[in-house]
Amino acid sequence: MVSAPRAGVGSIVRISGPTVVAQGLESIALNEVVRVGHDGLLGEVIRIRAGLATLQVYEETAGLALGEPVEATGEPLGVELGPGLLGQVVDGIERPLEALAVRSGDFIVRGVAHPALDRERRWRFTPRVEAGHAITGGAIVGTVQETASLVHRILVPPGLSGRVRRVAAGAVAVTDPIVELEDGRTIAMLQRWPVRQRRPFARRLTPEHPFLTGQRVLDVFFPIAAGGTAIIPGGFGTGKTVLEQTLAKFAAADVIVYVGCGERGNEMTDVLAEFPRLRDARTGAPLMDRTVLVVNTSNMPVAAREASIYTGITVAEYFRDMSYQVALMVDSTSRWAEALREISARLSEMPGEEGYPTYLATRLGQFYERAGRVVPLSGDGEGAVTVTGAVSPPGGDFSEPVTQASLRVAGALWALTTDLAHRRHFPAIDWTQSFTLYAERLAAWFEREVGDQWAPLREEAMRLLERERELQEIVQLVGLEALQDQERIVLEAARLLREGFLRQNAYHDVDAACPPAKALAMLRTILHFARRAAASIEAGAPLRAILAAGLDERLLRLGEVPAESMDAAGAALVGEIDKALAQVGRP
Repeated sequence: MVSAPRAGVGSIVRISGPTVVAQGLESIALNEVVRVGHDGLLGEVIRIRAGLATLQVYEETAGLALGEPVEATGEPLGVELGPGLLGQVVDGIERPLEALAVRSGDFIVRGVAHPALDRERRWRFTPRVEAGHAITGGAIVGTVQETASLVHRILVPPGLSGRVRRVAAGAVAVTDPIVELEDGRTIAMLQRWPVRQRRPFARRLTPEHPFLTGQRVLDVFFPIAAGGTAIIPGGFGTGKTVLEQTLAKFAAADVIVYVGCGERGNEMTDVLAEFPRLRDARTGAPLMDRTVLVVNTSNMPVAAREASIYTGITVAEYFRDMSYQVALMVDSTSRWAEALREISARLSEMPGEEGYPTYLATRLGQFYERAGRVVPLSGDGEGAVTVTGAVSPPGGDFSEPVTQASLRVAGALWALTTDLAHRRHFPAIDWTQSFTLYAERLAAWFEREVGDQWAPLREEAMRLLERERELQEIVQLVGLEALQDQERIVLEAARLLREGFLRQNAYHDVDAACPPAKALAMLRTILHFARRAAASIEAGAPLRAILAAGLDERLLRLGEVPAESMDAAGAALVGEIDKALAQVGRP
């Protein structure tokens, strides 16, 4: 005779890949975490119907058998937050991969679990509150110098408040009580937060400050605000992953959270091998000192891929609540959507366009809406989460569902094209398709901090590129020889703008990142040549004489000039342009 299962324990009645159906879990809740099978595989409840609970399992389910136990934990899927996060490499459900490798080798063994934060390591805690102080959720009770470049501010968990009875100081572990309240409750440095629930804040702020990337085509032509969102769609080989990694290296952010969601294992291997060797351009310390990597490659369980982006943005919100500027890079949301499609199909849900679930756009919107610039609950300063999501449309077709759903909620489009990539133009951002909704809001900041010429020079450059596109269509029909010199000088000036300004060499020590002041000086110099050359043509100078002046090589190498020397170099080159073009056409 089989004994009745105890409360909170059911049994498996159906297995379909990562989707498992269990019975006997009458008190289970939606999104609750469960342990599946004798190995205790981690899973989550995604549907409850007629006494049956449908689970998505975050580990390989091969070998599971009907009748194996399913145990409810009573908690939603959450992550551990506290000192020790920075420098970590975790999987989609926040298991530290380095610790797992020590325990089970390079391949993750089913059912293995390990806390994200080291329980043995002790941190020197410096309190900010004393006995008798009243504290509320989000307040800063002390600090820990987590890395050389970042102070970890210890927060009261949201929803908790009271009056302090006792405060610890000195070397403590993340699980040790550091604050005791008068009602007997305690606060530790470690706290847990459900990944599918956004962390609260005091007030949302208008995006008025730019998220500087170090890439001229982005910061000048298509800037986004700190706390804004951008999508990076592009076909295979257009440089999505390289651009995301470049942003992680050079973007103006205090903390980087990089989510490798469903990408090829060799690409993430490059990231894991390269990031520990990189030096932070701002501090000189290792870049990993302010980076958290969330890795869920294409050969890892598909259900954990769906959870990985929520793990990443929850970690980003946590550092935002410390009043830090956080950059979240997701590569890519298409692989996440594919995981969503696979899970939806196993649930026999009504499919939408191309088999994606009908709620695809809603889920994307809920994710991107967690970005923003806010005043945290502590009221101490402001923090921001800026989200950039790569999209991998099949065949580079931007009309496919994931790209279109992302466009509805993103504030900027940085479109990558195979045409530019094949011409070795990187970043391969197509200026005819890309756009930003933040330019007008950010114009005041650029004019105040960089120069009042930012908006007119940007508009002039965009008009020049648009005119080039029109002329290229004529050239394709009738040939270059059919154009007048006035039109051919436009093509030459646009070429200098494209190759000398929009293109950057990611492997050059100076040109890899460009501050906005240098970018504006470069743009001013190139457009000055365009205007003076056009005026010389109007005055009767032959085109060949202008081209023979040899100014193009100097203009194309402006990116290699150090930022601190750019103003002087630009002014000197402007003088040379004026002198050389003044001589053109003289007998």
